[in-house]
Amino acid sequence: MEKADVVLKLQEVFDRVFRENSQPIRDELTAKDVAGWDSFTHLTLIQEVENGFKIEFKMKELMRMDQVGDMIRIIESKFT
Repeated sequence: MEKADVVLKLQEVFDRVFRENSQPIRDELTAKDVAGWDSFTHLTLIQEVENGFKIEFKMKELMRMDQVGDMIRIIESKFT
């Protein structure tokens, strides 16, 4: 799966999870940049990403996700 495809699908997930607080995703986007991105919303986001891409993150992958770009790279790696 190409990065552009991942970003497009991930944007749909962000729009669904964050609704009115959603914004265009970019590699350097973090939880601090999005109003309402708290620990509960983070769990919801991870679940929605896993469901949307039909993948499952490992704990070590989750621990490496400091920015959205990290999430994108991990998602891409699951399709190579």
